[in-house]
Amino acid sequence: MSPNEPIRIQKHLAEAAICSRRAAEKLIEEGEVWANGKMATIGQKITPGEDKITVSGQTVNFTQAKVTLAMHKPRGVVCSNDDPHNPKTVFDLLPKDFTGLRFFCAGRLDKDSEGLLILTTDGELANRLMHPSNLIVKRYHVILKDAFPSARLGQLTRGVMIEGEKLKVETAALVNPDRSKSSTNLDVHMHHGKKREIRQLFIALRHNVKRLRRYQIGSLRLKGIPLRAVKQLTSKDIALLFKIPRPHFMGKPSAKPASRS
Repeated sequence: MSPNEPIRIQKHLAEAAICSRRAAEKLIEEGEVWANGKMATIGQKITPGEDKITVSGQTVNFTQAKVTLAMHKPRGVVCSNDDPHNPKTVFDLLPKDFTGLRFFCAGRLDKDSEGLLILTTDGELANRLMHPSNLIVKRYHVILKDAFPSARLGQLTRGVMIEGEKLKVETAALVNPDRSKSSTNLDVHMHHGKKREIRQLFIALRHNVKRLRRYQIGSLRLKGIPLRAVKQLTSKDIALLFKIPRPHFMGKPSAKPASRS
């Protein structure tokens, strides 16, 4: 697509890293987006470099570079800039090289979780990563505070109804089980990943999560990225996010992992 070719306004806002396409449509519906002094409509086409677009009164700059980072998120920081109760965010950990760029998270981790986090200025990429239809596999290492018998693994994949919604994972396996230890290590794979879903699922089964670490998204692994550091992703790295990973579990599973039937 050439720079001067008309494009739908919500897609353009996503490409400018203002927000995801869905969020852009919501802003348009709320009357926050204007084109050339007139309130914009969903599906309206604009021409980059010619039309003046504002969001909530601020002129949109469409020249921002597309940058995608993989971060090794530590515990204790949040993935939102608008949480007044948690002023420390993942954006505070970004190197000075990326100061001034508008990043947002493509699949968040809660404050108490750690591991692989994707930050990008590319709204279209973020939308693809978060859209449930793409079925991108996310892999987690979970440590429970107590013992979790292998006979109950099937409950994780069958799911549990909580407030009218079924919470479940795709596959789950015990890792290096040791009956002499009170804690349990599990390897959990899932396509979706709603807010605190893994923690809520274990709580529903009367188990508490001690530690939760995401170590892989698609075929891109966290390995090699130090805690609190970031790695700028190449086009090949980004392609790995959408590549179906090979069957893999951390450590040595106790038996054939439970999976959805």
